[in-house]
Amino acid sequence: MDQEDFFSQIATHYKRQLPFVTYRKPNEKGTTAMLQHDDEIHVVTNFNESGFVFSPFDSNAEALIFPVENCEIVSSEIELNSFTVNRYAEHNRNIDQIESSKTHHLKLVQHGIDSIKADIFKKVVLSRTESVPVLEEDALEIFKSLLKTYASAFCYIWYHPKVGLWLGATPETLVNIEGLRFKTMALAGTQPYIDKLDVAWDSKNIDEQEFVTDFIVKELNPLVERLNTSEVKTIKAGQLLHLQSQISGLLKVKGLKDIIFALHPTPAVCGLPKKKTKNFIIDNENYNREFYTGFLGELNIKTSKTRNTNRRNVENNAYATVKTASQLFVNLRCMQFKNQQALIYVGGGITIDSNPEEEWEETVSKTRTMLSVLY
Repeated sequence: MDQEDFFSQIATHYKRQLPFVTYRKPNEKGTTAMLQHDDEIHVVTNFNESGFVFSPFDSNAEALIFPVENCEIVSSEIELNSFTVNRYAEHNRNIDQIESSKTHHLKLVQHGIDSIKADIFKKVVLSRTESVPVLEEDALEIFKSLLKTYASAFCYIWYHPKVGLWLGATPETLVNIEGLRFKTMALAGTQPYIDKLDVAWDSKNIDEQEFVTDFIVKELNPLVERLNTSEVKTIKAGQLLHLQSQISGLLKVKGLKDIIFALHPTPAVCGLPKKKTKNFIIDNENYNREFYTGFLGELNIKTSKTRNTNRRNVENNAYATVKTASQLFVNLRCMQFKNQQALIYVGGGITIDSNPEEEWEETVSKTRTMLSVLY
């Protein structure tokens, strides 16, 4: 399907107030849309379902799904250079709101540091929101801006009339499973990108990334064999740099639920230990994260790979391998549209070496990542 028809079909679905998700995987041109036929809310029961899952930060809350059998699935290769992005005016931002948010966030971070020093937990991830005026009818145009700006991220727009509208461009994989092959990543640490990837990292960021890696490996050991962890490397996500290590292996278990919730929420979005830091976040952030720092993506989608052992005889020597694949991403770098406002969610990992003012500046840098598609 050409991209004009592709986006026209999505726009029509949106105007009819029917649920849909449109997404593009990292470093790919193909963009997929799942258009649900009705406005029912479907929830995941055991993670054996097939479709697009959207799960909140609170692992005790219900995960939503657009089931394959209830959707029309369309796709298109998108030519990014064809997009012209309309920008909002920078002065629409509420400076008083930002200052009030800063005061609260500095106190929150200091509370987190004090709790770490009191040996209540080792690391906690604390977040905030910033709202800016938008027009909800511009949602698809803003999604196109995400596609154009963040080629290496998982970009999406998700809508359900009974739940809300979310957009994002996340750099972080939760799990990537094809058959029994398993991949994930440990992503932590942040600094601005300034012309190069070869940068120095301080002990705070190095320790934070090590916490995440150690947790993932420990949680996966009973569930995954041949576990392999790569060397830590610096990666670029928008105008930010992060520390990343790749973790892979073979699944010992058949069901995905144990794997997913062994990881979610990871120390990269919650903290260590998980239960104490999750309670601290819920008690002290003073807002509901909803789907921010949850996860989303393809769940148990059938994939077919064709290979040919003899190019001279295509008809007789074509073999197709059908596998079930799941590719889930942590919902970072995202915004929620509500009452003609874009609510932007940002946060950062707090350790014993954290400085409240520096942690605030990190959230400012992350806010710019999403604001760049608006202003």
